[in-house]
Amino acid sequence: MQYMLLIYSTERTDFQPSVEEFQAGVAGHRALMDETDEKGILLSANPLRPSTTAKTVRMGSDGKRVVTDGPFAETKEQLAGYYLLECKDEAEALSYAQRIPMACAGGGVHGVEVRPLLPFAEIRQALELLLAEQPA
Repeated sequence: MQYMLLIYSTERTDFQPSVEEFQAGVAGHRALMDETDEKGILLSANPLRPSTTAKTVRMGSDGKRVVTDGPFAETKEQLAGYYLLECKDEAEALSYAQRIPMACAGGGVHGVEVRPLLPFAEIRQALELLLAEQPA
């Protein structure tokens, strides 16, 4: 099962980690990426650019799609990066999430959401079943 470890952080432009904090954060991420890569379960891992670079597509009141700047979440915490891992179960995914460094550039990590991905094959199967049930 694939699990996405979503890293949430407060975007602070005034946050300046010490050299030691920055090096510890980099070392922690490198160790986690190296281990999960060696085990063959690391599918992807990337930091995200600041939320000021984001665009969101929403449905407007007129039914047309509208593109707006930023995620405009109702919180100061923003999605800062992710790991995509192929884990045998949720417990394994949680064990890796607990190792993500919490003190790093950008103000520090405030939480890591662990969420299983819905395999595309399951979506396709569900859609096929729905279409088969529709009257011709």
